[in-house]
Amino acid sequence: MKKLFTAMTLVVAMSFTSNVVFAQAAKHLNVGGLGTGLYASIEFPLGSTITIAPQFATDYNFDKFIISAKGNFYFDDIFGVGDAWDVYAGANVGWRLETNNDGAAWGIQIGGRWFWSDKWGINGEFGGGSGVLGGVGVTMKM
Repeated sequence: MKKLFTAMTLVVAMSFTSNVVFAQAAKHLNVGGLGTGLYASIEFPLGSTITIAPQFATDYNFDKFIISAKGNFYFDDIFGVGDAWDVYAGANVGWRLETNNDGAAWGIQIGGRWFWSDKWGINGEFGGGSGVLGGVGVTMKM
């Protein structure tokens, strides 16, 4: 467990210190509910390739709630995807409120978006850890 946490910390640290490429990191509102639960987040760009976001998620039974902060690194220019696409990966840390199992929440995620207009798109995000409830939803550029 310590090795996994150390590895995730290193990935996040490298993501926050790397500004080698110029991807599409921008302010986004993400809301979804198809998958493992309901989620909402607002991403704020820290640079051209990095965003941070407060996030709220719950499962469909409403017996697990996660409040977290997540960081994403955008690979758009590395993969050569067009302006209508976003591809990213990142990590999150926060707090989990769950019946008889409250505690720290952490996780890693990968995701992508496709924008069908200048403002609206569909997102899919999946990952692992105690703080991840991925799925499919809608993104609005702000």
